[in-house]
Amino acid sequence: MQVSGSTAADGARAGVGAGDQGVDAPDLRLFVFALFFIFGGITSLNDVIIPKLKELFTLSYAQALLVQSAFFAAYFLFSIPGAAIVRKAGYMRTAAIGLLVMMVGCLLFVPASAMGTFGVFLGALFVLAAGITIVQVVANPLISLLGPPATASSRLTFAQAFNSLGTTLFPYIGSIVILGSLAKVKAADLQGAALAAYRVAESRTVVHTYLGLAVALALVAAVVWMRRNRLREAQDQTGSMFHAFTLLRQPRFAFGALCIFLYVGAEVAIGSLIVSYLEQASTLGLDAESAGKHVPFYWGGALIGRFVGSLLLRLAAPGKVLAGFALGAIVLILVSANTAGAVSAWSLLAIGLCNSIMFPAIFSLASAGLGARAAEGSGVLATAIVGGAIIPPLTGHVADLAGLQIALTLPALCYCVIAGFGLYARKQVFKDN
Repeated sequence: MQVSGSTAADGARAGVGAGDQGVDAPDLRLFVFALFFIFGGITSLNDVIIPKLKELFTLSYAQALLVQSAFFAAYFLFSIPGAAIVRKAGYMRTAAIGLLVMMVGCLLFVPASAMGTFGVFLGALFVLAAGITIVQVVANPLISLLGPPATASSRLTFAQAFNSLGTTLFPYIGSIVILGSLAKVKAADLQGAALAAYRVAESRTVVHTYLGLAVALALVAAVVWMRRNRLREAQDQTGSMFHAFTLLRQPRFAFGALCIFLYVGAEVAIGSLIVSYLEQASTLGLDAESAGKHVPFYWGGALIGRFVGSLLLRLAAPGKVLAGFALGAIVLILVSANTAGAVSAWSLLAIGLCNSIMFPAIFSLASAGLGARAAEGSGVLATAIVGGAIIPPLTGHVADLAGLQIALTLPALCYCVIAGFGLYARKQVFKDN
C-alpha cells in the first residue's frame, strides 16, 4: 500500500509532469519546502484570530467559527480551478499567481480594520485562502518532480514536516503579537463611536501581522517568477477537469473523500476552540495570550506523530493504523469532556498527536488503485478539505447551546466514521483502473 506522498507523486506523473526523470534543482526544493511552511503557518493562525475577533465583535462561538468557513470554502471553490491554471500556465507561474493572491488577501486586512466590520475580515480570509489553495495544488506534485522519482515519497514527507513546523511556530508568535494586546476594556461594554474606535484600535495588531506576511509573500513571489522557466513541463490538456468527480462513483474513493471532509473538519474545529477551552475555569483558567501559547502543543503533536506514524505505517496495515489513531482521538475527547483541570486540557491538546497520520493514511487508502486517474483523485480529495468550513461552525453552534465539552461530541463522531473507514479499507486490494 502506498503512502500519500507516493500517491501524489504517481498522480503528478500520470496527469501533468515534467519528464520521467525529474529535475535536480535543490534551490527549487528549498522554495517548495518554504511554501509548505508558509501556508501551514498561515492556516494555523486562524486559531489565534478567532478568539480575537470573537471578543472584538461580541460573537457567539458559531459566529466566530465562520472564520474557518470563509477560509476553507476556498478549497471547495478553487481546488479544481487551481489545477486548471496549472495546466495552462505551468507550476512556477501558478505558484507565483497563488502567492500574489495570498498577498492581496493579507492586504485586505487593512480596509477590514478601518471599516471595523466582521464580514470584511471574512472576505480577506477567503481571498487569502484562495491563494493558499492554488499554492497547495502546485506544491504536492511539484515537489515530486524536483528530483528522482524513486525518492519522491521521502521529499514529500520531508516537505510535510515543514508544514507541521509552520503550524507549530505561527500560533505561538501570533498569540504574543495578536492576543497579547487584548485591552482591559471589553467590546461588550462599549457602544456607538467608542465601540467602533475600539475595534479599529484593537484590530491593528492583526493588520500589522498580515502586512508583514504580505511583504514576505511578495518577495517569495518575485523569486518564483524569476525562476518561472526553470522547468520544462508537459501538461495534459485533454478532458474536462470536472470529469474527476466521476471517481465518486467508486465506493472506496467516495468513503475516503468523506473521511477527508470529516478529518479536516474535526481537526480544525478542535484547534479553533483550544483558546476558549483553556480559558475556562474548569480547565486551566488561562488568559487569552497564555491559552494561545498552548495551541502549538496541538499542532506540534501532529509534527511528532508524523515521524512515529511513518514508522508504524511501514510495520502495520495503514487501515489498521488509521483506525487505531482515530479510536485514540475518540478516547482523548471522552477523557477531556469528562474531566477537569490539567487532565481535561492536555487530553484535548494530545488529540493533535492522533491527527498526525490521518490525512496521508486516508489519502493513500482512498487513492489506491486509481492508476492514471490518481491526479484527478488528488484534486477531488483537495476539494473535500471544505469540511474545515462546515464542521467548525456546527461545533460552535453546539457549544453555544450546550457548552464546549458537549460540543466535542461532533468531532468525536467524525473520528468514529474515520475509524470505520480504516477498518473497511484495511484488507481491500484494488487493481489499477
